[in-house]
Amino acid sequence: MDPQAKQSVQQQIVDQLLKNQKILIMASSPADGDCIGSSLSLYLALKKLNKEVTVVCPDPIPDLYHFLPNTHVIGDRVVASKDFIITIDTRKIQNANIKNLTEDGKINIIIMPENGRLSDADVSFNYGPERYDIIITVDTGGLEQLGQLHAGNIEMFSQMPVINIDHHFSNDHFGRINYVDVMASATTELLIPVIDLLEQASKTPLWDEDIATLLLTGIITDTGSFQNANTTPRAFDASAQLIAHGARQQEIIQHIFKTKQLTTLKLWGRILTKMQTDDRFHIVWSVLTRKDFSDTGAAENETGGIVDELLSNAPGAEIICLLKEKKDGLVSGSIRTTNPSIDASSLAENFGGGGHARAAGFKITDVPVEKVEQQVLKLFREYQSKRLGVPLDGEPVLSHPPVAPSKPLVSPSQSTPSVTSSKIPSSSSQKSPPFTSSPKQKMENTPVTSAPVPASVPAPVAVPVAPQPTPAPVAPADVSPKLDLPLQAKPVVAPAPTSVPVVAPPPAPVMAPPQASQAPTPVVPAASASAEASSSFNFQTLPQVADTTAQGETQPTEVAPYRFEK
Repeated sequence: MDPQAKQSVQQQIVDQLLKNQKILIMASSPADGDCIGSSLSLYLALKKLNKEVTVVCPDPIPDLYHFLPNTHVIGDRVVASKDFIITIDTRKIQNANIKNLTEDGKINIIIMPENGRLSDADVSFNYGPERYDIIITVDTGGLEQLGQLHAGNIEMFSQMPVINIDHHFSNDHFGRINYVDVMASATTELLIPVIDLLEQASKTPLWDEDIATLLLTGIITDTGSFQNANTTPRAFDASAQLIAHGARQQEIIQHIFKTKQLTTLKLWGRILTKMQTDDRFHIVWSVLTRKDFSDTGAAENETGGIVDELLSNAPGAEIICLLKEKKDGLVSGSIRTTNPSIDASSLAENFGGGGHARAAGFKITDVPVEKVEQQVLKLFREYQSKRLGVPLDGEPVLSHPPVAPSKPLVSPSQSTPSVTSSKIPSSSSQKSPPFTSSPKQKMENTPVTSAPVPASVPAPVAVPVAPQPTPAPVAPADVSPKLDLPLQAKPVVAPAPTSVPVVAPPPAPVMAPPQASQAPTPVVPAASASAEASSSFNFQTLPQVADTTAQGETQPTEVAPYRFEK
């Protein structure tokens, strides 16, 4: 939200607060330091302006936050926005006695006049005046977070203006006025300029230690005492301003981070005992059942803080989830992510929830907690499988084909006989460099056709590999690695070409072209990829011999293979 638009929305909110008298403030579920601090700070500021203010929350307030001022004013239900009124015209009757009788779920109103008689025209039905003028939701990403406060009063939400103040990325912008800033560390941070403007417009001092403490509580809890990723320079500036207004920062730290009830510690121990991990997909999770709450004597809202303080510290964890089985068939889930590339809010949206990029939650009704656990883990694993490239069956996915090793497949300590070509006719007195093929190649006793090799392309450098026994007759004779005898070859000479340019790989010496009277340099055929690697020594193709015609075209020359003998 750009600064100019933000100031405009802030002014609209102030105008509505000054214009309306009966104000309903709704905090979201689950109740935490941000929604409690936001709702109560607005309550105290508006009460100073003599407004009629009601604060409600769908969840009970955790004992952890009872140290905050005025938590007792928060209710859990909304009184009907309209009263149904029955009006009776008594001008035609005298001395009427009225009584009511409840029967079969119905209320019978009985009017017994001494004189006169009533008719249908004397009875009328009306609705009473609106109980609230405006609704303000704080720290609420979607109306479903209000639970029955919204579900039981849908008509009220459609008829009244709603001011939506929030900082969640998943916010639905359901209000008539939407003050949503996802860059804010907490909703309480957004209320600081609103209270400043309200104080200036009303010319009434509003700031005090209680309001400042409530607002600072929201920032401290949502940033994890300034440790989470949503801690921004704006959060520090806002906190400094609140401390200047008298916020009791040490009181907040003491009650929220340094004090734990015995039942809370027992419940946390149960969570850690039941903690499970999936190392392949970097998932950590734990599940609490109704029995766990009963055994430890803890309330359902005593799990706050363990996900951030303990579970998120598991080594290698990228997705952390805590599932809680609550009453009335409700299962709630809390999601945290430690990797900035994983959006916790988008994960929670798959189950009808939402939140922030690194912290989110959801609720599922009428589904067993075991089934919810299976569904949640299935989604997490599928998400991580695509992101990490690890399939669900456990076999790693290669982003590219494996690269053949560039070093010999034998250890340096092994003794490998040298391979020479001393008995192979050559046009030079220098010996050709040794060469081998890959481990899966072998010799074949079939003629091959050599392909032309450009003069600029060096011949491949061969590397010796470990010898293996080779069955006769197609393979060379079996040579034991302990023999230090060179192999000798008896070549079958192919017809000599007119001219044979041969290029040797650097840094080996370049082979001189053969004379017309000499036999051409023999070529060892490449091994068949489909044959088994069973020869004692494997060889790779030498530089191919080419026949250059008078027209300058290069024709392939067929060369018979060599049989190598000791």
